[in-house]
Amino acid sequence: MTYIPISPAERDAMLKTVGVKSLDDLFEAVPARHRFPKLDLPPALTEMEAAAHLGEMAASNENVRQDLISFLGAGAYNHYVPSVVDHILRRGEFYTAYTPYQPEISQGTLQAIFEYQSLMASLTGMEVSNASHYDGATATAEAVNLAYAQFRGKRKKIVMSPSVHPQYRQVIRTYTQAMGLEEAGDDSARHEDGPEALISLFDENTMIVIVQYPDFFGRIYDLAQVINAAHEKGALVCVVANPTALLMLKSPGDMGADIVVGEAQPFGIPLWYGGPYLGFFTTRKSYVHKMAGRLVGETVDVRGNRSYVLTLTAREQHIKRERATSNICTNQGLLALGCSVYMSVLGKQGLQEVANLCYQKAHYAAAELSKIKSFGLCHPEPFFHEFVLCTPKPASEVNQYLLDHGVLGGYDLGADYPDMQNHLLVAVTEMNSKEEIDTLVELLKEM
Repeated sequence: MTYIPISPAERDAMLKTVGVKSLDDLFEAVPARHRFPKLDLPPALTEMEAAAHLGEMAASNENVRQDLISFLGAGAYNHYVPSVVDHILRRGEFYTAYTPYQPEISQGTLQAIFEYQSLMASLTGMEVSNASHYDGATATAEAVNLAYAQFRGKRKKIVMSPSVHPQYRQVIRTYTQAMGLEEAGDDSARHEDGPEALISLFDENTMIVIVQYPDFFGRIYDLAQVINAAHEKGALVCVVANPTALLMLKSPGDMGADIVVGEAQPFGIPLWYGGPYLGFFTTRKSYVHKMAGRLVGETVDVRGNRSYVLTLTAREQHIKRERATSNICTNQGLLALGCSVYMSVLGKQGLQEVANLCYQKAHYAAAELSKIKSFGLCHPEPFFHEFVLCTPKPASEVNQYLLDHGVLGGYDLGADYPDMQNHLLVAVTEMNSKEEIDTLVELLKEM
C-alpha cells in the first residue's frame, strides 16, 4: 500500500475526533522515561538526493559472488541458486499470497506447501512436516515446546549438546525462560565430547534430547546409540540437521529420531545479508497434534477432484493462548516455495551431486590446509563440508588478514567457545572452485 502523508489540518481533525489535543497525549500511558520526544535525524533529503545516498551505501556492500571468495558457513551457506527459483517467487500469485484460509481460491498456494511438506518429510525420513518456521533456531525451540506439550509439563529436563549451534541454544533459552525447565549438557567447555557423553545425563525427568547432525563443528556421528538411550528413559530426541548433508548421510529418521529440524537456507535461499530464512520442522505422525505451525492435507472435493486444505489448524491463533501449542504461527510460505522449487529443479540426482561436490571440495581443502606448517585439522572425526582448522594465531587475526586479500574466512569459534580462540570453522560448498581453495592455501602459507 502506498504511504500517503496527512496534512497538519487533517492530523488535528483526527486528534479532535479521538478526544485529545496533541500527539503527545496519545502516549500518556507510557512512562516519561521511556518516551522519545525527539528523534535524532539528519536534515530531510529530496527523493533524488535520498536515492543517490542509498545507492552509495548499497554500493559499499561486498558480494560473495563478485567481490569476495567466501569460506564462511556456521549455519548459512553460499550455494548456487538456479534463476528459476527467483522467477517463480516473483510471480504475483505467490509474492502477494496470504494465509490460505479459503481453499477454494488458494489451491496453488496450498499445493505448493503440500509439495514442500512431502519433500521435507522424505528428506529427513520422517512422516510429517509442517509448513515451516522463521528459521532453524525457531524450529529447534518449537521442538522443545512439542516435548513439553507431549509430557504435559510432567517432565522438565532438556539435555542439549554443546555442539548444537550456539545461536540455536540461545533461542531455546529465550523460549523457555520462566517455564521452570532444567537444562543439562549445554556446557561449552565440553564441546570436544561426542554425543555419547550426554547419555549419563538422561533420566526419567528428561523430556527431550537435542543433538546436531553434522554438529556445529562439522563432525559426523552415528546418533543411534544416543537415540536408543534416550528412548529407554522415555525421552524424545530432536536432531538439528543440515539438509544438504542428508543427501549423502543416513537420515535421522532411519536412526530413530522423533523430531528433525533445521535451517533450509541451503535449498534455494541466498545469503541475503542474514535473512529471511526458512526453518523446517518434521516429526512422526503420532506427535502431529502437538506440532506447531500450519499443516496442509490432501483431500477430494464434492466432485471427486484432488484438492488441498489447511488441516489441524486449531493450534495457535485460533484458540486461547494458554491452550496453544505455540504462539508463533506465521510460516515462511514464500521461502518454503523457493525451497520446493530448488529441490524439484535439481531433483534427487542433482541434489546428490551438489552434496558430493561439497564433500569432495571440502576434503580437498582440508588436505591442502593440513600441509601448512602450524596449521591442521582439530578433529579426527569424519566431516561433510565444514571442518575446524587450528591456527597459529587467533582466528580473528587470520580472518582480518584474509579479508585484506579479498577472502572471507571461516567462522571465529572463539566468539562462542572461549577456549577456541585459535580455531576457525571453514565451510566449502560447490561454489568454491579449486582455484579459490588454492588461493586460501597460499594466503595462509604467506601468513
